[in-house]
Amino acid sequence: MKQILHLEAVDPVEIYGVGNKILQEFCSYFPHLKVVARGSDLILEGKESDISEFRIKMGELVERRQHKRNLNVYDVEDIFCGSPSAAAFRFSADATIVHGTDGKPIKARNKRQQELVQAYLDNDLVFAVGPAGTGKTYIAIALAVRALKNREIKRIILTRPAVEAGERLGFLPGDLKEKLDPYLQPLYDALEDMIPSRKLNEFIADGTIQIAPLAYMRGRTLDRACVILDEAQNTNLGQLKMFFTRMGSSAKFIVTGDATQIDLPRKSDSGLLTGIRLLQELKGVAVVSFRNEDIVRHSLVTKIVKAFDEFTAEGSRPSAPVEPPCPDADR
Repeated sequence: MKQILHLEAVDPVEIYGVGNKILQEFCSYFPHLKVVARGSDLILEGKESDISEFRIKMGELVERRQHKRNLNVYDVEDIFCGSPSAAAFRFSADATIVHGTDGKPIKARNKRQQELVQAYLDNDLVFAVGPAGTGKTYIAIALAVRALKNREIKRIILTRPAVEAGERLGFLPGDLKEKLDPYLQPLYDALEDMIPSRKLNEFIADGTIQIAPLAYMRGRTLDRACVILDEAQNTNLGQLKMFFTRMGSSAKFIVTGDATQIDLPRKSDSGLLTGIRLLQELKGVAVVSFRNEDIVRHSLVTKIVKAFDEFTAEGSRPSAPVEPPCPDADR
């Protein structure tokens, strides 16, 4: 039996992949079906049952493309191995990202967080920069957990420069995880909000969730993973380049940082802002800049950050030490 399947309203290259790599992977699931691609037409020759199944699965692949920026061979694997359908990718910036372990929905709470969610959906490398307390790292973690639950990725990798230990962690007691725990605790806190403790421990034990200092990223290729670099203001330009070049063909990278909280001995060594300037115009890269008004912690935090920023901007110093309040003489 011979039929022609016409792909409408879609660029065939987006479905077939560069060099027909995705199509070849797709066809490998139909060893008894002859498939010839001619532009938007696929000429199918074989058993009627195989052709019918091919049409159904190809329809799922095309639908998935409508909700993803790019397809890859892993999408083909997911379609044939029972992954959630393309409906899993129907996700808007103001929708619930994941549900927390307490059942409460975790979603973007303001316009800037919604921009971060949208940037993640549309790009493979996202910078989220701004003051502490704006939720940029928390939303990044939520997006990674969602992608893992939907089997869009196979791993979550968290990394952070351990500046306080100079990235020379050998003298600290314990294994690698124990050495890094003090520096990665904010990331653990977010994960524990979204993944039950037992399951989280299983993910860490089997490598589904990996924690590594930035210095240990060298030489790796990170594919089908969501990789989050936190506190990126404490990296130099060379470290950032090393980190970015770890990106595999099906990875998502999120970089968070606050350029006003550099802990390096020389603040000028920070490569975050330079890295953004070098890459922000590239296709597939997005920058989301948070502001003081985006802070979602205690309302006093916004006022504290503003006070420190104003002090830094003025370059002023108190003319005299501030005297503590005098105790009541009657007491």
